[in-house]
Amino acid sequence: MEELVGRIQEQKELTEVYRSNRAEFVAVYGRRRVGKTFLVDETLGRYVTFRHAGLSPVDESGKRNMLKDQLKHFYHSLLAQGMKKSSCPTSWLEAFFMLEMHLQTVDNGSRQVVFLDELPWMDTPRSGFVTALEGFWNTWACHRHNFMLVVCGSATSWILNNLINNHGGLYGRVTYEIKLSPFTLGECEAFFKSRGIKMSRYDIVQSYMMLGGIPYYFNYFQKGLSLAQNVDRLFFTGNARLREEYDRLFTAIFNNPDDIKRIVQLLSTRHAGFTRQEILQKTGIEDSGAATKLLKALEVSDFVMKYVPFGTGKRNETYKLTDPFCLFYLRWVAGCDKLNPDFWSFSQLSPAVAGWRGYAFEEVCFLHIPHIKAALGIAGVSTTQSAWALRGDDDKEGTQIDMLISRKDNVVDMCEMKFYNEDFTVSKSYHAKLVHRQNLLEEMLPKRMAIHHVLVTTYGLTYNEYGGIFQNVITIDQLFLL
Repeated sequence: MEELVGRIQEQKELTEVYRSNRAEFVAVYGRRRVGKTFLVDETLGRYVTFRHAGLSPVDESGKRNMLKDQLKHFYHSLLAQGMKKSSCPTSWLEAFFMLEMHLQTVDNGSRQVVFLDELPWMDTPRSGFVTALEGFWNTWACHRHNFMLVVCGSATSWILNNLINNHGGLYGRVTYEIKLSPFTLGECEAFFKSRGIKMSRYDIVQSYMMLGGIPYYFNYFQKGLSLAQNVDRLFFTGNARLREEYDRLFTAIFNNPDDIKRIVQLLSTRHAGFTRQEILQKTGIEDSGAATKLLKALEVSDFVMKYVPFGTGKRNETYKLTDPFCLFYLRWVAGCDKLNPDFWSFSQLSPAVAGWRGYAFEEVCFLHIPHIKAALGIAGVSTTQSAWALRGDDDKEGTQIDMLISRKDNVVDMCEMKFYNEDFTVSKSYHAKLVHRQNLLEEMLPKRMAIHHVLVTTYGLTYNEYGGIFQNVITIDQLFLL
């Protein structure tokens, strides 16, 4: 049996809610493949009275599963879990009434847990699903102190819009919510250890560059193979496990996957991202409320981060693709019909892969801001993080900075990320570049602000006559702290 790694806080929270003496409506949401179902199964599985998972909106043949299919599937779940045979419901109102009757029949006074997985999939067009769920909770379930409803969904925007931020009959009805985030580097390391997979921290960081902290993907790693061999198996062989995952990822959780993929494809082409207007102009998507929903859906699903570039205003709000899986797939896998099954193993020393590692490491750092702040001793200080770029002209050379951490204690941390296989050495020319960046940044800062140079790197810094420019050096070991 697989061991649940990490998720200690989430398990504690679910257990405490289970033990409460009142009706509970719990929403667990997060990016697809992040482990929501596994968390609920491992924490509450033995207590579940009834469970059901919605059908994927599109089956393997491309046919859409509509209301009739969803209702029939729900009816079969009821029959399989003890309900007496009757007739298949023709509406969700009828289906939830059947569930009420079944639960009353088997009620022995102990806690009754109903687990509805992939809830957004059940809400097919014009199905009346949300109205029926509202009636089920408000009329019956919320009045039963021994009842607990747990719902999961990968369509995070659907969960937020229809449940947590609902302004209708379900307003304020969710009693507890858990957003399940991808693993951190430390949790990935614990996962590999639990599976008996030997991997250095250097390679675990590289695996994160390709897969993010998604436990489902790491489940496919084979013990006894190197990282490069495992990556070849996952992406570049004829029957690669994750070759079709990119398309499935968006089809499963977005109603308009083609528009979403156009945005993601565009964002993958610029490391610093694009403004809303640039995205709409370059993708041809109409400027409307629907476009706002698309961008919000990507943001709340942890594919994209929104930030205001340093020294600019809200009008320059920028969307940046941060999902490592998408970035890796679009850079190395998409569009390659004939792939060498040993492609990644043979490419380890290529300049293209070396350059990619540099950018990909920056993304890993952006996903570990709390660890960087803790290493700097500012975990409790309010901060904002962004990249910064300044265009040059005839009189002034432009520049860009990987990450700026603007702190409320009058310090700006100017962070440089360097992914090396040995200690990093500051050369004379690189030192001059850092000084140039500092001078440009100082022109934009109030006099009360100080600039600290911070190096985030693999192993450390070789201290020479130029290395002292860095006030702080953070290594990957500090990014692994749980």
